[in-house]
Amino acid sequence: MQVLNMGSINIDHVYEVDHFVRPGETLDSLSYRTFAGGKGFNQSIALARAGVTVLHAGKIGQDASWLRQRLMDEGVDTRFVVQDAMSTGHAVIQVVPDGENAIFLFAGANKCIMETELAAALAACAPGDYLLLQNETNSVALAMQKAQSLGLRIVFNPAPMSAEVQQYPLEQVDIFVLNESEAEALTGKTNLLDVVETMRQRFPKAATVLTQGHGGAIFFDAHTLRHEAALTVVPIDTTAAGDTFIGYFLAELISCGNPARALAKGCRAAAICVTRAGAADSIPLQHEIENYRS
Repeated sequence: MQVLNMGSINIDHVYEVDHFVRPGETLDSLSYRTFAGGKGFNQSIALARAGVTVLHAGKIGQDASWLRQRLMDEGVDTRFVVQDAMSTGHAVIQVVPDGENAIFLFAGANKCIMETELAAALAACAPGDYLLLQNETNSVALAMQKAQSLGLRIVFNPAPMSAEVQQYPLEQVDIFVLNESEAEALTGKTNLLDVVETMRQRFPKAATVLTQGHGGAIFFDAHTLRHEAALTVVPIDTTAAGDTFIGYFLAELISCGNPARALAKGCRAAAICVTRAGAADSIPLQHEIENYRS
């Protein structure tokens, strides 16, 4: 069993600042670093480090061969990562002293995936494989439709959330992975029980994972609800914590089929991630999670 991740690949420009910049303000940064990133990129690395066979489908510019090589070095199958003439996607990330971040994106090549490129990647999959999607590329709705017709299981992390998500064929999703703001945007509800009830009514065949930061994570479907508390750590940088959680959660779920164990693994991995700077560079290895003591 394998995971096809159709996802973004970015260059992350990370600035350490005293506070998030305000309108009209010019702010000196305390440091500047460049990292490999993008939600899709991060999630592929997390999956690979968790021991899953991962195919990545995406697009980069001519300036970003190092990003493709980085995926290859992690054991990710990159035959469906296409290089083209457009600019590589990038993110500008502000990180404040408590580890919280603010991010804006330029999609670049991530929004230029062609239907033929998507079809080629899907053709490498078999019924029962997983398709992992975020919302930083184009053709998400088309990918859902084609994957469902091929018998793939669809996992959707609608980040960044946008109005067009409501127009996607969401009834084809098998597992939603949402943070609290994404859950509110998707359901129109803020109360946890209302979110659960709305998701169960709208998507009775799907499971949902709701990440709550320091509150841990919740898994629920039509019949069950499980909660996993977050580990207590001192955060340095929360960038890629959600991506790390998704990779390790999905890998454990594929491995053992036990949502409770998958939640625990995901929360543990995310806790280690936030104690480190950067995006992909902060994702822990499997042995680090097994040996970690908070």
